[in-house]
Amino acid sequence: MSSILLDTHAFIWMAEDDSKLPLSVKSQIESTENVFVSIVSFWEIALKSQKERVFLEIDFNEIEARFALTRFKLLDISIQDTIRVYNLPFYLKEHRDPFDRLLISQAINRSLPLASCDKAFDAYPIEKVWA
Repeated sequence: MSSILLDTHAFIWMAEDDSKLPLSVKSQIESTENVFVSIVSFWEIALKSQKERVFLEIDFNEIEARFALTRFKLLDISIQDTIRVYNLPFYLKEHRDPFDRLLISQAINRSLPLASCDKAFDAYPIEKVWA
């Protein structure tokens, strides 16, 4: 695999070497040339950290400097991504997470496999990478 997009939890677990990330998925990420993390993941982490729904090993204020030390590439949001979100069906009534919908749209628009354990992603026309 030459490229992959990480869901927010996959990014956090990979960065923190968390055992929640299956070894098979970690191995796939490590062997992938282009590993993308969407700017939407940083937004999600910021909001959920404030609400104490996500806990990081580092202070969020250090995240940009820490990210720069990784080999991951930042994926910006394009206007085409927002158009895709607008047109993306709601396959599951309960799956209205705007962060997930934007990640799905980015994966579709760029033909990127998406590393995620989120079962709701299975309803969408993307290649999901998970053990």
